[in-house]
Amino acid sequence: MTIVPEIERQSVAEIQRFQQQKIKEVLTHVAEHSPYYQKVFAATGVDVRAFKALEDLILFPTTSKDEFHNHNWEFLAVPPGRIVEYTSTSGTLGNPVTVALTENDLQRLAYNECISFTCADGTGDDLYQLMLTLDRQFMAGMAYYEGIRKLGAGLIRVGPGLPSMQWDIIQRLRPTALVAVPSFLIKLIEYAHAQGIDLAASSVKKVICIGEALRTADLHLNILGSRIKDAWDVALYGTYASTEMQTAFTECGHGRGGHHHPELIYVEILNDAGEPVPMGTPGEITITTLGVEGMPLLRYKTGDIAAAFQDMCPCGRNTLRLGPVLGRKQQMIKLKGTTVYPPGIFDALNEVGDVADYVVEVVNGRLGTDDLRLHLLVKESVQEAATARLREVFKSRLRVAPTIMFVTQTELDKLQLIGKSRKPKRFIDSRS
Repeated sequence: MTIVPEIERQSVAEIQRFQQQKIKEVLTHVAEHSPYYQKVFAATGVDVRAFKALEDLILFPTTSKDEFHNHNWEFLAVPPGRIVEYTSTSGTLGNPVTVALTENDLQRLAYNECISFTCADGTGDDLYQLMLTLDRQFMAGMAYYEGIRKLGAGLIRVGPGLPSMQWDIIQRLRPTALVAVPSFLIKLIEYAHAQGIDLAASSVKKVICIGEALRTADLHLNILGSRIKDAWDVALYGTYASTEMQTAFTECGHGRGGHHHPELIYVEILNDAGEPVPMGTPGEITITTLGVEGMPLLRYKTGDIAAAFQDMCPCGRNTLRLGPVLGRKQQMIKLKGTTVYPPGIFDALNEVGDVADYVVEVVNGRLGTDDLRLHLLVKESVQEAATARLREVFKSRLRVAPTIMFVTQTELDKLQLIGKSRKPKRFIDSRS
């Protein structure tokens, strides 16, 4: 089964007319059923009848992560008895937030992933190996599973695990596609080299990459993406998604950004003043969910910084595309006059091949700026050479000299699993 929604190939004007009607439906739903938005609309004096065109959406207040966290259950817009699944955010930036779904929301989620896998050149003939968490209220794992089933493809629910286990399954069951975190692919490649496994002879032809960016702001492969592609000739597809928005943006084979599904979500890219930025200019991804019953969100500010592109993609879709997430607004770091986000630091670390794994920590500096500490897993025999290379890379790329701290695997594991986050952390903000 292959699904390419007709709306994605319509003109930009037709897509906008379609979304305008969808937003009217969202506004009516939250005004009638969401205690949180009922309270906000009453306090701000906005009236859903004021919405006549897409440009009018700016009249309505935005929703912050803190508001969704602090008033979590006020966002529930259906009777509790209609909830069939409780998921939660990963808690990367704090305590997890519950996102409740109705049966229709679950079907919407499966549809979203089905058309996303189709966008990434997936077909019913593929066999996907899932290398990610499928439990602990993780929406993405469930979504991938249901989406692949809807696509009619086969799947292998492996979950996270050692490269040896993953390769054993690859060699026995011969999947055509993987769903994995890009940095874990480096470990798969290193294991294959150490064990004499011929990557070119493997059954894997494509990888759906989750959780980490593959590309730079100009849509070229970044260091991590290039390292994977140079070692393993597989097609790489980047994705962007979050539990709150219950929707994914997935690259097609042309790698020009994650495609927008206009029947599922409306996207704004806003500056610090809350104003729309021009296409190609980075800003905060702000979304309105379309078709969500349980916990619909209106103008939700994700905290993620990225640029959008509207020119037609060679694949034939006219939908907006999102470039890679450059960082999270909350995680912006000021280093001696230079503003950077963690992904930029990760990219510099990935350039140094001797670094097996890492955690980046930002702390308060003595001069009022931020300082970097790099907790690095590097073989003792190459630590001196790695230090020299790291200082060179950071000086040329970021114009800073970080504090380098070599750690054991046990020490790194403790840092990566600190707090309540479901995902291993590579960035720790220790600033007061």
